[in-house]
Amino acid sequence: MPIPDFQTIMLPLLTFTADTREHSLRESIEALAEQFALSDTERAELLPSGRQAMFDNRVGWASFYLKKSGLLESTKRGSFRITERGQDVLRQAPSIINIRYLDQFPGFSEFRTSSPEKQSATNNQTGTCTESTPEEMLETAYQGMRQGVAAELLQTIKSCSPAFFERLVIDVLVTMGYGGTRKDAGTAVGKSGDGGIDGIIKEDRLGLDTIYIQAKRWENPVGRPEIQKFAGALQGQRAKKGVFITTSAFTSEAQDYVSRIDNKIVLIDGNLLANLMIDHNVGVSPLASYELKRVDTDYFTEE
Repeated sequence: MPIPDFQTIMLPLLTFTADTREHSLRESIEALAEQFALSDTERAELLPSGRQAMFDNRVGWASFYLKKSGLLESTKRGSFRITERGQDVLRQAPSIINIRYLDQFPGFSEFRTSSPEKQSATNNQTGTCTESTPEEMLETAYQGMRQGVAAELLQTIKSCSPAFFERLVIDVLVTMGYGGTRKDAGTAVGKSGDGGIDGIIKEDRLGLDTIYIQAKRWENPVGRPEIQKFAGALQGQRAKKGVFITTSAFTSEAQDYVSRIDNKIVLIDGNLLANLMIDHNVGVSPLASYELKRVDTDYFTEE
């Protein structure tokens, strides 16, 4: 079954706490995962940011809303238990608990009235509640904007001259920590003249090892023959490491080839290149930043 949304989790979570005992969030996650019969793959599915399991996040938000409505109460960090109000709700045997249901409770309705979520909690005029948690909506919006920037960035890169593209590649690699100084990297690339190699760059600032580079500003996918030429050029230099960068993509044959040879060749296609530029602020400038915070319950612990 698909991973249940956080509102679907609310009633099972409240029911799980019906024994009036204190339960930890982790304990609740494990119990509910078993109840929903989630597979290991579903349990491992991450949020768009890759920082937290999606199901864990949804259980966390379900508990957050239940606490805001007074059906659960925090006992200590990461733990909670059912309240008298929560027990009353279970005695009524509701078929579902969702945001609309929780709106009947004063504490929750006040929270919603003062929160910007009030406007984002419905998908349309019929009041159908969203299935995404606020964190999921934020991350999905961020990933969507990032993909848009990456696409625009790649299109801009393809319109640049070959000389500018060469400098761009150097800027990305130096910003990532390769190549020593910008001056050292700039004089190294494009000067070797060896067939199949566009440049050489230091692996670290001390120059303990070198990396050979090939950069192609292409529209068509790069196939295995081009990678074989590059690998042959590396062998001619007795080199073991190379980076092949293109604005297009690599064929499956090319990717399979690099996985089976002794030389370590890293393939960077247009999409990865654009995302590396975003990660390291090359060719982009920050527009706005938002910092998410949570209450530090350890701060309020009295000895």
